[in-house]
Amino acid sequence: MDSLKKKEQTLKSSCTTSQFCFFCTMKEPDSPQRRAGLANCFKQMPLTDDQENVLVSSGLFHIAMAQPDDPEFPSLGIFECMASLIQKGVNDEMWLRRDQNIYIPYYAAHIIGSYTMNKVEFAEKAVESGVIPPLMELLRGNKMSWVEQRVAVRALGHLASYERTFEALSTYEEEVVRLAMDLASTCVDVVYDNFVGVKDTRRRAKYQCDLLTRGVGGFEMENCKAEEWTSQLQCWSLYLLNCFAYKERSLNLICEEGFLRNLCGMWGGLANHVSPAGVGLIRILCYSKYGRKKVAELNEVVESLCNLSRSSDDWQYMGIDCLLLLLKDTDTRYKVIDIAFFFLVDLVEIKDLGDRSNFGEAIIKVLLLDYHKQNKVKLINISSSKARKAVEDLWDWNVERRRKERAMSDEKLEERRVLVGLIKQQASRLYCLGEIEEATRKYSEALALCPLSLRKERMVLYSNRARCRLLLEDPSSAIRDSTRALCLSTPANSHRKSLWRRSQAYDMKGLAKESLMDCIMFIKYGCIKSDQDQTATKPRSGVKIPYYAARMISKQMDATWLFATARSRIKESDNQCGNDEGQYYREEIMMRKMMDNRGLSTIREEPLVVKEDINRRKVERARRISKRATSQIGLPHDVGVAEIQCGGPTKRDRYSKFSSSDFISF
Repeated sequence: MDSLKKKEQTLKSSCTTSQFCFFCTMKEPDSPQRRAGLANCFKQMPLTDDQENVLVSSGLFHIAMAQPDDPEFPSLGIFECMASLIQKGVNDEMWLRRDQNIYIPYYAAHIIGSYTMNKVEFAEKAVESGVIPPLMELLRGNKMSWVEQRVAVRALGHLASYERTFEALSTYEEEVVRLAMDLASTCVDVVYDNFVGVKDTRRRAKYQCDLLTRGVGGFEMENCKAEEWTSQLQCWSLYLLNCFAYKERSLNLICEEGFLRNLCGMWGGLANHVSPAGVGLIRILCYSKYGRKKVAELNEVVESLCNLSRSSDDWQYMGIDCLLLLLKDTDTRYKVIDIAFFFLVDLVEIKDLGDRSNFGEAIIKVLLLDYHKQNKVKLINISSSKARKAVEDLWDWNVERRRKERAMSDEKLEERRVLVGLIKQQASRLYCLGEIEEATRKYSEALALCPLSLRKERMVLYSNRARCRLLLEDPSSAIRDSTRALCLSTPANSHRKSLWRRSQAYDMKGLAKESLMDCIMFIKYGCIKSDQDQTATKPRSGVKIPYYAARMISKQMDATWLFATARSRIKESDNQCGNDEGQYYREEIMMRKMMDNRGLSTIREEPLVVKEDINRRKVERARRISKRATSQIGLPHDVGVAEIQCGGPTKRDRYSKFSSSDFISF
């Protein structure tokens, strides 16, 4: 790659090549003559065997990326030129191996994708120029690699997104859909097996390494970029499928059971922060009756949507949308309500989510869609008696309780508030004494009495009850309470203690992605914002993150790594040392991406000296620790037991004047 750059610079400065030199023509001051020369260059490039064609392709690639809306090159025949070069690379293996021609198909497909990205008129010109057949050859992957498939699926996705060019691509509809499905499902394994998992740098395709890093960076940078490109390949394949699903085309193929199950695990990893990936396609499918029917038949997919709806993921609202669409359809409502109801009912008090307002009210309307106080026979269609009881409770809560509280005087509401405060103090005292079950019951009693209008007080009660349920090793209930607390926070999903508790609960249930997202948000609201508040009058020198939070992030990043499943298939005992080093570097790189995407800074770990290795204790052990801590140092009841029980720092680490070894600074 360095040699390519040097040659390109040399050609630009002094050229003695043929009359069709692209770089000389670009310097031509006379505009008509320059345009004629460029058009001639585009015609001659596929016909000549000039070893400098790769330099021209590289230069055009940079221009297309920088100025994708410039009409000059599309009007002079660049699409015909690029289509011919791709076809030449596919058909002539000897030509592809000569010089550095192997780079040309990649550049050509990328140029087509860049110019068709924003302008429908460019897309029409590209289709008229015959770009679809050569792009299809790249997409098939028979003679080229995943690197070329990535840019081919990108370009085809742009062509499929316009009404005027969709029909031209639909000629290959079944093949395109099946190829895109296969790419989305297998690309992670393919890239890992053929690139990331190859530890011997000599066995990696050199041109792929050059394209990934542009000649800058070594082994680990190649892995980092390969992860980013694989995420893009998967997401762009799903985007291409979206274009067909949106028009309700080939739904019988897209809704195949195995593929729908695979969609649940396609989120793109932390390398992807702009595409909804798998859930985006599921939502498109849920807009069609056939798609809803197929999604509702798979409990695994429904449960995945439910978990997403109770997370702090950017695409949380999409999970909720899918469930609401399924519940609004009478043909799918009673197939999913027994599962979906208990997730959505925790979200009924959410006000605003992103640009959505009164989201909770919309959820209530759907959950009570067919329920009337005088006509309970409608609930017969709900198979679970527990679900029927929950629907009735929601009606009583939403209608009866609200009506009664609206009729209360201000004095009565104030009495309730004071009484709730006293009960909360009793619950906190019981918690500090290690009476976790009694404390849980007291928090429940306070919640039953607390007026619905006191959102902040109820948020704290739910969060504290979640802390108790963590100690009782009931992560499902802890998730429900934490979610309700987060719905009451302003903005939604911003209460830091609830985020940390839900992250721990998700970790206990083995839901790594949900745990990771909550932990990221915990750092954002618990460390970043508090530090900004403290340093409002002076520049921020650094943010300190508790070790236990950074440890959780490190654990979940490893579990949710894009190639985690592919890695688990391969025994790497011979390269264990190299893997450990790669793992450390990958975590650092991914942490930087995560922090940048979430508005956080780069993390840098400091060594932590741990006095003893503390495993998870049983509830009785937690009670004894809590009693001793309370009697000796007056341990605050908001920390300590829950963190000792769930893997946080020891009492001594946490209260030793917050020494630098207890935190991670970045």
